[in-house]
Amino acid sequence: MPGFEHIDKKELEEVLDVFNSGGILFRHGFDNLRNGCYKVDEFEKAFAAKIGTKYALAVTSGTAALRVALAALGIGKGDEVITQCFTFVATVESIVESGATPVCTEIDKTLNMDPKDLESKITSKTKAVIAVHMLGTPARLKEIKKICEKYNLFLIEDTAWGCGGNLENINLGNWGDIGTFSFDFAKTITTGEGGMITFKDEKIYKKAAAWHDHGHENNPKYPRWEDTRSSSGFNFRMMELQGAIGLAQLKKLDFIINLQRDIKQKLINKLANINEIELRNSPNDSYETADSLIFFVESKKEALKCRENLLQNNFSTKILPEAYSWHFAGTWEHILELNKAHKNNLKNQFHVSKSILSRAVSLPISSNLNNEKIDIIGDIIFSTLRK
Repeated sequence: MPGFEHIDKKELEEVLDVFNSGGILFRHGFDNLRNGCYKVDEFEKAFAAKIGTKYALAVTSGTAALRVALAALGIGKGDEVITQCFTFVATVESIVESGATPVCTEIDKTLNMDPKDLESKITSKTKAVIAVHMLGTPARLKEIKKICEKYNLFLIEDTAWGCGGNLENINLGNWGDIGTFSFDFAKTITTGEGGMITFKDEKIYKKAAAWHDHGHENNPKYPRWEDTRSSSGFNFRMMELQGAIGLAQLKKLDFIINLQRDIKQKLINKLANINEIELRNSPNDSYETADSLIFFVESKKEALKCRENLLQNNFSTKILPEAYSWHFAGTWEHILELNKAHKNNLKNQFHVSKSILSRAVSLPISSNLNNEKIDIIGDIIFSTLRK
């Protein structure tokens, strides 16, 4: 259930405050015209406090968040970065854009990184691991973090779908060295586009802040046009209107997740008597964002049949089984660097993951899923799978 379902006058009020305070849309400078209105800065501080970390940096997208994170860690040509084969293509694209080589692991029935396969993929060139919390379920961070510590690797959490979730009462995005978040229009909270990066280490944060702003260090001793710099960078700055919307959405995060979890549990209860399905696994003591409900059926044919019958009744699935190719590395032969890293044989990789994903059905959690609709969905699944 994305945040766009909950855009109302609160977002409008924050946006109007930008214009009523001088209409400065750029996050830096123009101090004498903006009457103390700094929405992006305010959003960053509020987000850091919410996640429970020291530093947060707002950027233009979740993809940009990953790219800036890799730059801040000094990762580039000659390095390898490991992520999982089930993720959005942007995770691998960000590694390629850094100059590093992407390597993918198998997933397990959490639909996240298999820690055992992670360890088998580590080489002398490996510098970082990107663990993804796909569709709101936490990755096995305890095991993954231990492996990263054993091999002295950076751990980045791709928390695009995990904003507001936690594992063992530690917020997602707060386990690794860096957490990255997405606020695109289909995420739990949204700014239309946009993203956030969280940090524990001040030096890494400062490198990221400069790199996402053409190298600007925003040294308070100098005006911006005479600013100091110690490296080059790029432009991934968030603008004030996005920051304003983010502030309003952030205040709704707990409400949205609680509502999603409640609806998901009702769906689970409705499906409880269908012996032909197996629910997705979750790590112990995990708190999901409940973006969707995923279950496994006997075959790919049955998964597609579930989707077909749902569509005929004006319901849908999400990513699985219909958008599989955009989220499974085994189909990304167009990413030459990834293909090469896997012996130019991607289509014959990730057999375990392919088997798991081919049998998966994902039901999106929307705020308009009332009890009547939940009953209908349950009946459709039951009638589809009944032998």
